[in-house]
Amino acid sequence: MVGLAAAVFLTDIYRQRSERQAAAIAMTKGDPARAPAIFRRYGCAGCHTIPGIEGADGKVGGDLSGLRERVYIAGVLNNSADNLVGWIVTPQAYSPKTAMPATGISEAEARDLAAYLYGR
Repeated sequence: MVGLAAAVFLTDIYRQRSERQAAAIAMTKGDPARAPAIFRRYGCAGCHTIPGIEGADGKVGGDLSGLRERVYIAGVLNNSADNLVGWIVTPQAYSPKTAMPATGISEAEARDLAAYLYGR
């Protein structure tokens, strides 16, 4: 009986994760599978804690865990996929004195990062 309950519980967790990821992909038009390499390429892990990314335990920028549940991005933008993508690409356009640097991340790469973060 305990084994069955555990199997049902795990099945529900996997279903919820799959639904979150599908919604994130639809919202952002990004591919979350490409995000880990992009996070590493641009050094995001040096400043941010990013769930599921090995070594991403930076303390300079905000912790990106649970981003999909927040009201604001960086305290200045309503939390939406387009705003997150815009913030990642050109943070100074939204907050000129932000510590977040212009990284050179393209819009397509930012959509992949957003899909990953919203899907977690």
